[in-house]
Amino acid sequence: MASATMMLRNVARRSLSQASRFNNISQTAPSMGAMRFSSHFTPAHEYASSDGKVATCGITDFAQAALGDIVFVDLPEVGDEFEKGDSFGSVESVKAASDVYAPVSGTIVEVNEALTDEPGVVNESPEENGWFIKIEMEDESELEELMTPEAYKTHCESEAH
Repeated sequence: MASATMMLRNVARRSLSQASRFNNISQTAPSMGAMRFSSHFTPAHEYASSDGKVATCGITDFAQAALGDIVFVDLPEVGDEFEKGDSFGSVESVKAASDVYAPVSGTIVEVNEALTDEPGVVNESPEENGWFIKIEMEDESELEELMTPEAYKTHCESEAH
C-alpha cells in the first residue's frame, strides 16, 4: 500500500509540474485578435482549451499518468453533438479503461485522427499533441463552471494526499 501511495504522489507531483508549466503558457499565450487561449479543467481530469467558440478537449497530464500507457482511444465523429458531462469517447490503457466526458456542450468540428494509429501520443503530450476533439461550444459561459489552472492544481494536490 505504501508503494501505491508513493506512486500516486509522484504522479501528482509530475502533474502539478505540468499544470504549472501549462498555467505559465496560458498566461503568456499570444493574443489572436481579440481572442486569447485559456484553459479550464473538470474534476474528472478533462480539459477544455478555448479559442473563441471552439474548445480543444482531452485528458490532462494527471489523468494520463494515472492511466499508464495508453493503447487505444475511441473518438466520436465530426458533427456529433454532446451535452456537457456526456461521454464522448473512451481511453484504454494497460491498467484500465475509462470514459471521457465533454467539459462543454456543442458540436464536434474536428477529431485528432492521429490518436487512432498512435494513442501513446496522449502519454507524451496530453494537452498539446494528444488532444481528443475540437468542439464548437453552444454556450461559452459553461467554461466559467470549470476550474481555472490554479483551482485544478489545488484539486490535484488534494487528490494526491
